[in-house]
Amino acid sequence: MQDRHFKHWPMGVPRQFPLPETSLYYNLEVAAARYARKTAIFYYGGKLSYAELRAQADTLAGYLQQDCGLRRGDRVLLYMQNSPQFIIAYYAILRADAMVVPVNPMNLTGELAHYVADAGAKLAICGQELLPRIAPLLGPQGLARVICANYADYIDPGTDLPLPDFFRLPAPAPAPGIVGWREALAAARVPGPHLAGPDDLAALPYTSGTTGNPKGCMHTHRTLMATVALAGVWSRGSADDVTLAVVPFFHVTGMQMLMNGSIYLGAGIVVMTRWDRELALKLIVRHQVTSWINIPTMVIDLFASPNFKSDSLASLRGIAGGGAAMPEAVAKRLFELTGLEFCEGYGLTETAAPTHSNHPSRPKRQCLGIPICNTDARVIDPDTLKELGSGETGEIISSGPQVFTGYWNSPDATRAAFIELDGKRFFRTGDLGRYDEEGYFFIVDRLKRMINASGFKVWPAEVEAMMYAHPDIQEACIIGARDAYRGETVKAVVALKAASRGVVRAGDIIEWCKGHMAAYKCPQIVEFVDALPKSATGKVMWRALQEQESAQAGSTA
Repeated sequence: MQDRHFKHWPMGVPRQFPLPETSLYYNLEVAAARYARKTAIFYYGGKLSYAELRAQADTLAGYLQQDCGLRRGDRVLLYMQNSPQFIIAYYAILRADAMVVPVNPMNLTGELAHYVADAGAKLAICGQELLPRIAPLLGPQGLARVICANYADYIDPGTDLPLPDFFRLPAPAPAPGIVGWREALAAARVPGPHLAGPDDLAALPYTSGTTGNPKGCMHTHRTLMATVALAGVWSRGSADDVTLAVVPFFHVTGMQMLMNGSIYLGAGIVVMTRWDRELALKLIVRHQVTSWINIPTMVIDLFASPNFKSDSLASLRGIAGGGAAMPEAVAKRLFELTGLEFCEGYGLTETAAPTHSNHPSRPKRQCLGIPICNTDARVIDPDTLKELGSGETGEIISSGPQVFTGYWNSPDATRAAFIELDGKRFFRTGDLGRYDEEGYFFIVDRLKRMINASGFKVWPAEVEAMMYAHPDIQEACIIGARDAYRGETVKAVVALKAASRGVVRAGDIIEWCKGHMAAYKCPQIVEFVDALPKSATGKVMWRALQEQESAQAGSTA
């Protein structure tokens, strides 16, 4: 074990912590028993207590079982933006002993079709504004039923807070296979016994990779419980906490640290459906938010607000995030204004959020932090698999109770993702890094081909596969380009078919992509070439194009 970090271990935090042997749903049952009248969710002036949250989750679970035929181990697509309904639906699915398949609400119909087919899902729960994208998948070979929710049902109609435009959408017309959220709850069903235990599968979040199509990461109640419980110990969280929840719940950070973590503690969750810096400023002050986990671009945006004041963040006791490095200048300003260090962490979909984190007592900037409780992390040579020492760059590997059990329907990918070292099973992260003399880890580069745009992971092979459906594209290669705000953005190097050269413009390609893939995946830059560079075996030399792009960016910096 790499144990240098133990010399700087935070006081009062155990190195090993006993984890609960229960289902994740049980956390809601406990919180509702302990804090029945306490507000669990604050939502645009509306409030939902822990007792109400549990009651609605149980009622929906009964409907899923009795009216939708949901059985233990079945998969349910959860296709929503942050909202009370997301939380209720998530725990209803768990209460019904089924599996949550959280899906990015930016995904379009073609992308959703893969999740439905791969997960074998027959049921989906979606936000009303997303219904047009998922309704086409209803049918004998796809979904049998979609439950549709209107987020505005849970707000205070008299609120002075600004509301997203789609809150005012009219109710969808009745259609076969589509059920309204209110109708599902009004059925007042009582669920059967809760049977799922710690080793039952609980969630199937998807991640992509070098092969194109996203893969489902199998997480049990046990693996999800691990980061929920360990994060609470690490941060010394309590029921007195109030967290601002704007990082998407479909993402493991939002799902685990903001939603599941808060329910484990019995804390308050201030939910934002969309990022709005002026609204965030109001909510932090109004609800005296104590904890804010975010991505760095949100902090940058907040500082740019004309309404930001030196005491705007006075209630915060902790601020943290990940997905992208916090710029040194922004971290410095944050500290000068608040006395708080931005604590970066590190984790992947496969690890259900953090394996590493900086502790507020001794953080380092632009650093992944140290392995958290119950977690072992090493650095190995990616070719020889030999363990490397301090200062040496290699692949980061992690072992701990939060690591997923494998990829859904992908035994070969699962085998390739793990190695055994010193009798332990380690997950190969695909990230190149090192640790210093004090045991703090740092990212150096990526072994996997991936673009990080404001914390959203874009997998080039997946985007390329979709772009090849364009009738004018002969070849396409996706690379990362430097972006002052997002850190990185998506660039497409495209060779057009002969008849389309000089006719099709870069803007045409970008507009087509916007209609076929989630916005964060869409190329922001298109460069036309006569042909893509290829190796002797005919493979596109993407790395050469990436290195050329990086060199050009460096020369103009």
